[in-house]
Amino acid sequence: MTRRNISVLTLTIAALFLTGMAFAQTDPGVRDGGAAAGGPLASVAADNPAGSLAFFNDGLDTFNEIDTITAGGLGPRFNENGCGVCHSQPATGGSSPAVNPQFTVISSGVASSATNTRPAFITQNGPVREARFPFFFNAAGGADVNNPNGGVEDIFTISGLAGAGACSLTQPSFAQAASVGNLIFRIPTPVFGAGLMENIDDATLLANAAANAGAFGVSGSFNRNGNDGTITRFGWKAQNKSLVIFAGEAYNVEQGVTNEVFGQERPLPGEGGSGGTGGTGLPANCRINPTPEDLTHFSADNLGTSSDVVKFALFMRMLAPPTPSTTVPGGATSISAGRNVFNAIGCAACHTASLTTSASSITPGLSNVTANLFSDLEIHHMGTGLNDNVSQGGAGGDQFRTAPLWGLGQRIFFHHDGRTSNLITAITAHASSGSEANTVIANFNALSATNKQNLLNFLRSL
Repeated sequence: MTRRNISVLTLTIAALFLTGMAFAQTDPGVRDGGAAAGGPLASVAADNPAGSLAFFNDGLDTFNEIDTITAGGLGPRFNENGCGVCHSQPATGGSSPAVNPQFTVISSGVASSATNTRPAFITQNGPVREARFPFFFNAAGGADVNNPNGGVEDIFTISGLAGAGACSLTQPSFAQAASVGNLIFRIPTPVFGAGLMENIDDATLLANAAANAGAFGVSGSFNRNGNDGTITRFGWKAQNKSLVIFAGEAYNVEQGVTNEVFGQERPLPGEGGSGGTGGTGLPANCRINPTPEDLTHFSADNLGTSSDVVKFALFMRMLAPPTPSTTVPGGATSISAGRNVFNAIGCAACHTASLTTSASSITPGLSNVTANLFSDLEIHHMGTGLNDNVSQGGAGGDQFRTAPLWGLGQRIFFHHDGRTSNLITAITAHASSGSEANTVIANFNALSATNKQNLLNFLRSL
């Protein structure tokens, strides 16, 4: 063989090696096939107890309803006009879809008034987002770091829309907030299997925490209700205690619909304030409907009596967890190997594979069953890289609930702000100064290409 041929062969082998390496550690992406989620628990599907399936379907229909100003109480400020609009990937109850519905809110007529413009952070193929200002602004227009804010700043207003009357509101100053580094985002959390998470006893969570304490440098804690001291578990920082509270808060915050859990209209944003009051009262001409706008319907039939918030909670409570797959790249062998890697490098120190629920009086599908949630429901310090400077309950700026991983295989956007769609980037973002996950991510980085790929395949199988 000539020297030239040897050189060509060497370059070819090197190119193949590098190409193989480039593809050896690749996020398989959102897996193919239909939605492996979105249906009721098996016991509810069997209508046990009798009537539960009808209530689930009624809750599903309500979850997918589109609210208007006069029919539902939309606004005066809002991010979208229906729960199911944003919680839709891969099925109703999921997370942000591939095409952002907020991108067409204006052109579709939902918020098509002269007072609404689309902020730069809302993109057609980006995640559904809610915006928050971590701090109030000072007199110079900068972020007053000694005056924490953190509340949701709804993107759109009803001003100028049919049914809004003389209500005149302006959108928050998102561009100003971005220019001074005072803008963070959240994306919708999936609610599949939420009833199972709600029905895990505090003692079970505490025992699991004790069993994993100190492993791989992990030292989580629980967010707790300020009155009864029990563990809260819903939301990105586990700030909400129950599904009813979770639903009621979201209805008021995301759609502006007052309800029997959150009965007052939200005040105006406190953008220019320095007193930390959260803003001023809503103008009288923006109080379009009597409050609460969502309530128990005393004169309706039994099925329709409940308020929307209760229906939302029932739907989420009886919503089945996602079904894992064995058909991702690599198949069952790679998935099994990846699960072993997941445990070996320390991911399971936070992402507990399964926890057992308590006895339930609601339906057998919630009672004393294994919930394969891959979460300890604790809050953990995630370091400077993920710190959003927003405190909720007992969770500080860099503390977040361990995100349940069931359904991850069909999820598009990752982390609380949807910063990436790449699973590798999502994993490595766990590491930064002050993060409890630094040891685990160091272990991940030290893996062979094969083991990294097996881990990715396992995660995409969930």
